[in-house]
Amino acid sequence: MLKPTQQQGVTLIELVTGIVVLAIALTLITSILSPLFVRSTDPWHQVRAAELGHSLMNEILARSFDEQSDRSGGLLRCDEIALGAPACTSESNFGQDGAETRLLFNDVDDFDGFGVTGDAIISNILATELTDLYRSYQAEVTVYYAGGELGLDPRAAKRIIVTIITPTDSRIEFSAYKGNW
Repeated sequence: MLKPTQQQGVTLIELVTGIVVLAIALTLITSILSPLFVRSTDPWHQVRAAELGHSLMNEILARSFDEQSDRSGGLLRCDEIALGAPACTSESNFGQDGAETRLLFNDVDDFDGFGVTGDAIISNILATELTDLYRSYQAEVTVYYAGGELGLDPRAAKRIIVTIITPTDSRIEFSAYKGNW
């Protein structure tokens, strides 16, 4: 039994010690859980990246093989020089043709070096802005001759690589071949 003159309580040293122990425990818990929070968004970003990558790849594959390709359904392909067809574009000349914009790209190699970021403007093929859906995403496109990879003449196919970079800096690549036939 306590005497009426004695008081119960916590000393200042006990209080400070308790706060320090609590701070250490909370720091440990949050350092363990924070990587889980970042990884929990990865599947969502991967789905978004897949949507963006497939959309951009479909847009590119809808274009003709080369600037010199006959777009009217002719029988000659570029590089069939013996038959009177023009030579295909040199790989060093891949990229935009002059002041050409994305809506005017007419062959797959026009996309070589093409890149967009969601903070600037990511748009679809109809020039509808999708910035709000893909904020902090980036897309990069590389195109090169790759017929040799398929056991063909080196200039018989072009490989298109679309790289999507998510806000968590994951790089997701989509790749396809466009043949000259």
